[in-house]
Amino acid sequence: MEKLKPKLFSVMKTYTKEQFMKDIIAGIIVAIIALPLSIALALASGVGPEQGIYTAIIAGFLISFFGGSRVQIAGPTAAFATIVAGIVASKGMDGLILATVLAGIFLVLMGLLRLGNLIKYIPYTITTGFTAGIAVTIAIGQVKDFLGLTYPAGTTTIETMEKLEAVIKNITSINWQAVIVGIVCLAILIIWPYINKTIPGSLLAVIAGICMVQFLHMNVNTIGDLYEISNKLPVFHLPSFTFGDIRDIMSDALTIAILAAIESLLSCVVADSMINSKHRSNMELIAQGIGNVGSALFGGIPATGAIARTAANIKNGGRTPIAGMVHALTLVLILVVLMPYAALIPMPCIAAILFMVAYNMCGWRSFVNLCKSSPKSDILVLVLTFVLTVVFDLVVAIEVGILLAAMLFMKRMSDVTDVEGWKYVDEEDDPDSISLKAVPKHTLVYEISGPMFFAAADKILHISVNEDTRCLILRMRSVNAIDATAMHSLEQLYEMCRKKGITIILSHVNEQPGKVMAKAGFNEKIGSENFCAHIDAALERAKAFAES
Repeated sequence: MEKLKPKLFSVMKTYTKEQFMKDIIAGIIVAIIALPLSIALALASGVGPEQGIYTAIIAGFLISFFGGSRVQIAGPTAAFATIVAGIVASKGMDGLILATVLAGIFLVLMGLLRLGNLIKYIPYTITTGFTAGIAVTIAIGQVKDFLGLTYPAGTTTIETMEKLEAVIKNITSINWQAVIVGIVCLAILIIWPYINKTIPGSLLAVIAGICMVQFLHMNVNTIGDLYEISNKLPVFHLPSFTFGDIRDIMSDALTIAILAAIESLLSCVVADSMINSKHRSNMELIAQGIGNVGSALFGGIPATGAIARTAANIKNGGRTPIAGMVHALTLVLILVVLMPYAALIPMPCIAAILFMVAYNMCGWRSFVNLCKSSPKSDILVLVLTFVLTVVFDLVVAIEVGILLAAMLFMKRMSDVTDVEGWKYVDEEDDPDSISLKAVPKHTLVYEISGPMFFAAADKILHISVNEDTRCLILRMRSVNAIDATAMHSLEQLYEMCRKKGITIILSHVNEQPGKVMAKAGFNEKIGSENFCAHIDAALERAKAFAES
């Protein structure tokens, strides 16, 4: 069983001075990369710029300290931007704190219950759909600042569709100076990685944007024009709440927890492949929970493992959680010393950074490939999740997507589950085929194939018997699982046969169905002697009834 032990405690046994220096350098570089991203993601989430830094500091340190990965870097990510903005707009900061704390508790419980491996059961179509949807919502939300649009007082722009409508209605208010700044910053973000991969393009874009606005005296909104900038360290704040507040925020908290679990474990898997290591998924979930509770109580927003920052950490030599802790401590120094200068960053520059974040996360190639190569039912889940994320919100998208995927899965399993009389079977290459078996008189043999669960349970009741039938053999060699609904159907079949004086004989009952039947007392009803290990034994048993 996987250890519930932070990776930090394991790697310190063989820690060296050389690795310590590499971790420090990697941590500082990642902090420089995280600075503009944390500010941009905070603004996209509808909170102040410093709250993005708080998140990277508190959650980043705690998740590295307690985490199940050697190299995971945590902080605010684009996945949470739309849902956080919606919570802040409707329930305020106290509502966001409550939702994030509850999400953190859920994550800790998931780790303690060792549910880390269950995340793999979230269909790829759903994660691809809502990730692409989040990317589109982020991009739509940044059009206003990129174009320098101005909206009339009272314009509501909380939902994505409201933002899109406001952009269309006010497109004539475009500020061409803002567009120029945005295009220059976007060009730097696109081109610079091909020139130099060491210095973050986002940092150069910020510097270029500030220089353009300040030295060319361009009429462009900056962060300082729209937000109050604080370089104070985060302080503890516990909001007041009622049980009604908890009930109202529960769905948002569950969505945050699911997103944090999916994204953090996905980041861990990517990191494992880069350093040939293996993370502890359950410990990582516990760390994500602790980090989110800490972030919320100290003024931050939801956090999770960030794939891009984790990859940057690895590429710069980081190999232990020390690098993630150094990244958080470096951001503390940046917050205190440099945060006032963040007021100079132009809003089109922030929009350009978020455009690149949206593009990098959208996974359009995977989306198109799924549409070309997947079954129609999977395409339906993919497109519906994407559309619901954009048109409504992430909560609705995940709920409907998972529900639809589950229903389609059950439909597929039901389609492959079959209850068929032997008279329809004639397989020459099967040594156990009916063509090689002698079925006694007054005996019917039915072969059950596939898992017997509630969506297929009614097929058991479709078994028909003749007036002279004395024995009914159910061959279950291909039934690996059975649930309570299917067990109930078997009991109904037994009652029908008992009234007609028909004996049921079961052949080749596998382990899980056998345990379910024993627990339900079905063994006692039909008699243990009517459980046969092989079809030949079942036929011999039926022959004895036919001759008696």
